[in-house]
Amino acid sequence: MSLFIMATRLMGKDAYPALHIEEKEGRVMRAIEEAGLEVEWLGNYATLGPYDYIDIFRAPDEETAIKVSTLVRSLGNAYAEVWGAVDWKRFRRLLTELKEAA
Repeated sequence: MSLFIMATRLMGKDAYPALHIEEKEGRVMRAIEEAGLEVEWLGNYATLGPYDYIDIFRAPDEETAIKVSTLVRSLGNAYAEVWGAVDWKRFRRLLTELKEAA
């Protein structure tokens, strides 16, 4: 499964996370489950800065990650970005392979 990082910023009146955040989270998680999306959540963080939350998850492909992001955006009234990621050890192996090929 591929690794993804999703950065989410709540929009409008929903930008105050203490208000009804559990309700929105529950709605999104139920929709992901009902859609049968294969997602393994690795970490969820509330953050300081331009985004309210960072979620790290594994999914089988980009299409699944896009579906997750779409559900977060539509049901959570949020702006979300999803980035593909590679863990550091794997990245180092990829660099080694590139050096050997060059």
